[in-house]
Amino acid sequence: MTRQAFIARLRAGLRGLPPQSVDEIVADYETHFTDGEAAGRSEADVATALGDPGRLARELRAEIGLKRWEEERSPSGAIAALFAVIGLGALDLFVLLPILMTVGGVLFGLAMAAIGGLFAGGALFAAGPFGDVPGGPAAAILGGLGIMSGATALGALVILVGVGLVNALVWYGRLHYRLLKPALKPQSEGAV
Repeated sequence: MTRQAFIARLRAGLRGLPPQSVDEIVADYETHFTDGEAAGRSEADVATALGDPGRLARELRAEIGLKRWEEERSPSGAIAALFAVIGLGALDLFVLLPILMTVGGVLFGLAMAAIGGLFAGGALFAAGPFGDVPGGPAAAILGGLGIMSGATALGALVILVGVGLVNALVWYGRLHYRLLKPALKPQSEGAV
């Protein structure tokens, strides 16, 4: 594989990342080619030593996604980390994705139940003094407060479990990266 073909495939695999990150990564790999040529190696030898540019791009995307989650704990950071982990292990897609979809669906359902509970409790709280509620207005007010506090607790639990799930995915991605890194290291050292 030529230098241009390797860099083109690497850039294609990194598409969607911030341009500055892509440029830095490509510059690093350009340096590998320059150093290899200075040592008398052909472009094909350097490309072979570096490995498959598609696989390298997936691993680099995973690392960037995981770092983003660590730096910015936000929904977009969680989504980036999720896709980074899924992109890292193509075979895991068939095992991990159904589990994640199931857990995500349950968490979404519980979040919707918490929101519904807030509205139902608020309605009972607000309408209790003015309606004919069994137990009287005091029972309606206290019942509404109880439903709203239960819904709030459920929402907090959903958030905690969601953050824990994303942290587990980050750990899982790091585990994959640590397992792949020794396999990549001899290739990278041979390229310099």
